[in-house]
Amino acid sequence: MEGELVTTTFEYDGGRQVTVYVPPDPPEAVVFAGDGQLISGWGGNLEAADVPPTMIVGAHRTDDPDEMARIGEYSPSFDPERFAAHEKFFVEDVRGWVRTRFGLELAAGRTAVCGVSASGELALAMGLRHPDVFGAVFCASPGGGLRPPAVLPSPLPRTYLVAGTQEPWFLENATRWADALRGAGADVVLAERVGDHGGPFWQAEFPLMVGWAFGRR
Repeated sequence: MEGELVTTTFEYDGGRQVTVYVPPDPPEAVVFAGDGQLISGWGGNLEAADVPPTMIVGAHRTDDPDEMARIGEYSPSFDPERFAAHEKFFVEDVRGWVRTRFGLELAAGRTAVCGVSASGELALAMGLRHPDVFGAVFCASPGGGLRPPAVLPSPLPRTYLVAGTQEPWFLENATRWADALRGAGADVVLAERVGDHGGPFWQAEFPLMVGWAFGRR
């Protein structure tokens, strides 16, 4: 038996899609993700891995061709008003729909937030701002628009960072965050892999992230 994908459209931003990977067995963990049209498709990798049944809730990126529109939603450093609107959509609206549609609301210890590249910054921001919701952060190849604050909040989510040896700028960003979080006492993994910036590299790491956060089946 295989999992299924369920897509719905929210009113946010004139119509924004969210795609959910529903595992074949009742979910024991859930991952909320930016760039959801990419990450929600990685459910098959979880089915082949020794990890608990995990739902992926992927909020799609904006259709605006201007990359700064996406970055403005994902990092509070550029467009605070746009970021705040997306934060409400991501944390309140999407989670509320998952609770109603699937009857699923898990404790922070079984809930992660995930992102890649620019949405890696979203994952970090959501984890730091909502540790009561997201107990773990999965961040691949984060962009550099969001930097660790001088004083990190408390408590901090557990954080798994990964970046490739062939993307040195992104590896530098990931290392900066790992050092800052470790310095503040957080539980951190920093995986440095042979790889470049892109989906196959991130997709291969995803089951390792899930297994680290939620244990084995």
